Amino acid sequence: MPAQLLKGKPMADKIKADVKKEVEDLKSKGVSPSLVAIQVGENDASRVYTNAQKKNAELCGIKYELQELPASMAQEQLIKHIDGLNADPNVTGIILQMPVPEQIDGKVCQWRIAYEKDIEGVTPYNVGLVTFGKPRLTPCTALGAFELIKSTGVELYGKEVVVVGHSDIVGKPAALLLLNSFGTVTVTHIATGQRGLTEGHVRRAEILVVAVGVPHLIKGDWVKEGAIVVDIGINPKDGKILGDVETEAAMEKAAWITPVPGGAGTATTAILMRNTVEAAKWQLEMKQS
Repeated sequence: MPAQLLKGKPMADKIKADVKKEVEDLKSKGVSPSLVAIQVGENDASRVYTNAQKKNAELCGIKYELQELPASMAQEQLIKHIDGLNADPNVTGIILQMPVPEQIDGKVCQWRIAYEKDIEGVTPYNVGLVTFGKPRLTPCTALGAFELIKSTGVELYGKEVVVVGHSDIVGKPAALLLLNSFGTVTVTHIATGQRGLTEGHVRRAEILVVAVGVPHLIKGDWVKEGAIVVDIGINPKDGKILGDVETEAAMEKAAWITPVPGGAGTATTAILMRNTVEAAKWQLEMKQS
């Protein structure tokens, strides 16, 4: 029996409806959630993402501002700019669009964002909270993947989970979220592939999360019967968008699989809006304590 499609839109729509209600509640208390996105230089892919941010923020009643800074900007100037936003009480959420120009260390600048305004959940403080099972602002794509898996009704306790890819914003936090739910988690990466061991790990995965950025890296016949497959890859090729998994072949074996596009990525921007509200609530708590 072909796999059921694990679509992101129904979850995203529910998240945005809930966020809109929370924004109205916060505004009644005199708090207006706001999101500032920083774009250094021009980037077409980033422009698509910021357009989606603006559209979703407006739908949720969140104030949105895109600050476009010159590509020639020095790292010290960008850090000073972020410090100014950190100190601005009218800004409750900050995101630094990636990539940044080569003269800038993106990670250093992301880490400069105040943790309570870090709506991408990329600062050491927020990643630390995920590590200790007390997440507050969690990396959006990783959280989207986790919540899609949970939406199937699966009991994660003891399940064989394989995460392919160990990036700081997807693979690692997704692994931590699944580990915190007592999944038996294996993380594979480039070195695993170089040793020819990726296939063996994938074949035993009851839950498979793939976030690498290599089209059809994971072959459909590697997928275990009845597995849940979350494919986070978005790879343009020959006028098509391909995932990291051979979707059609994998559908013959999986119980659930995310479409590409239309899966985990669809939920990412909605979760960014939810994080913006969570950040505003956190800052309100800090003022009241």
